[in-house]
Amino acid sequence: MEQMAADIISWHPEYHELLSQPDAIQQDFTIEKGQTNPFLHMSMHLAIQEQLSVDQPPGIRLAYQGLLKRCDEHEAQHRIMEALGEVVWEAQRLGTPLDNERYLELIRRHAT
Repeated sequence: MEQMAADIISWHPEYHELLSQPDAIQQDFTIEKGQTNPFLHMSMHLAIQEQLSVDQPPGIRLAYQGLLKRCDEHEAQHRIMEALGEVVWEAQRLGTPLDNERYLELIRRHAT
């Protein structure tokens, strides 16, 4: 897990200065200020890597392999992150469970 986190941090040099600050975790990151929460972003990378390692939902690993034909590992995970964000938002808005088929469909769409 530590190696995965280190790799993700290395992909994001824009966060290095922030991560060196002892109180970084206490900061507020708001959309209104045009900020991305780096901790949420990197946590999503970790979640996606875990999904890939266990192929859950089934088929995500194959969809990811399709993305890797078009872009590098980091960009592929960002495309999955966009799909994950969309299906989580839809599930919250509709009050329904996360739609795994829709999730995989969105990922595959990025691969073609």
